[in-house]
Amino acid sequence: MRRRGGTVRLAGGVLLVLAAAAQAQYVERAIESGDGGMKDSTRRSKDRGWLPVPILITEPAVGYGAGAAVLLFRDNPPAREGGDTPRDPDVYGIAAFATENGTWGAGGGGMVSFADDRYRWRGVAARTSLDLTFYGEDGQGPALGYNLDGWMSVQQAMMRIGEHDSWLVARWNYLSLASRFDHASDVPRAGDIDRADTASGLGISYEYDSRDNLFTPSRGWTGAIDLTFYDPAFGSDTRFQSYRGRAFAWWPVAKDVVVGGRVDLRAVEGRTPFYMLPYVSLRGVPAMRLQGTRAGVLESEVRWSLTPLWGVVGFVGGGRAWGPRTDFSGGADTVAYGGGVRYQAVTRLGLWVGLDWAKSTQDRAFYIQVGNAWH
Repeated sequence: MRRRGGTVRLAGGVLLVLAAAAQAQYVERAIESGDGGMKDSTRRSKDRGWLPVPILITEPAVGYGAGAAVLLFRDNPPAREGGDTPRDPDVYGIAAFATENGTWGAGGGGMVSFADDRYRWRGVAARTSLDLTFYGEDGQGPALGYNLDGWMSVQQAMMRIGEHDSWLVARWNYLSLASRFDHASDVPRAGDIDRADTASGLGISYEYDSRDNLFTPSRGWTGAIDLTFYDPAFGSDTRFQSYRGRAFAWWPVAKDVVVGGRVDLRAVEGRTPFYMLPYVSLRGVPAMRLQGTRAGVLESEVRWSLTPLWGVVGFVGGGRAWGPRTDFSGGADTVAYGGGVRYQAVTRLGLWVGLDWAKSTQDRAFYIQVGNAWH
């Protein structure tokens, strides 16, 4: 029997997380080489380099999987004329993956800065076929297998506000995904849901980021407020709105101990396609297992560095999804907890990688982590 489940954002998320990890490895090697050249498996020509990256997928909702990415980098001068503060290189990439339940995808994307890092673009586009499971709009219905097949794209233009770590973001989300339930008899059991094939929306966000490290922070916080409006005027089959507010923060409470906290709230209004309903995102909970028109998550994590290169983490969190047929008190909730080990793979940039094991009231799983687990 195939394992089902997953997330519409899987292809883009895998690409961007791996790009961040490979970007850090690229900068580390450039620093160590002294003259900006590349070493090891990275090939380099003048101010460009490329790097092959393996993909390992352990998300319990889609089963185990693997793939590969090829990433191309381009050096950037310091952020200020005549300054010596290094800037991250621009990165472009292509990737392909497949999992044991039949899910597959291929796509490309990038992260590019302009005008001394005052403007940025980041985006991803992918062709994919996702084998998923729908548990009802309140997360408490029967498990109904279905497939999403088609294209998805997320494009973002960012502008720095003043000289601060604040950003104004304009966004275009486009999904052209044909939905098909495994059995025709499952359609009535799914209830009165929207099955729009095309969702196209324009959005705006405010982001703030004071983290001391992009990959594995030890102090500071990052947060955002996202508003996205889907409408036939933008090419969408239905009219609906999507909202998200999130904040992730870290505090060093001792020399080698860091405590982190996370709050993440999502909501939709209008005729939202069933596969775009908010869901509880926690380690140990299969992606899209608990869905509703509202979803909220609280989570905390403690990271203890045992040595300069090795550490351990422990985490606990809870989440709830509710609506449209239930209020908050009647929603589907969960508690998840677990722990893991960490290894500082790129010491100059503070990038830690590792393995987490997590258990929730729905499932248990392990995860390969590159940088921080919160996104």
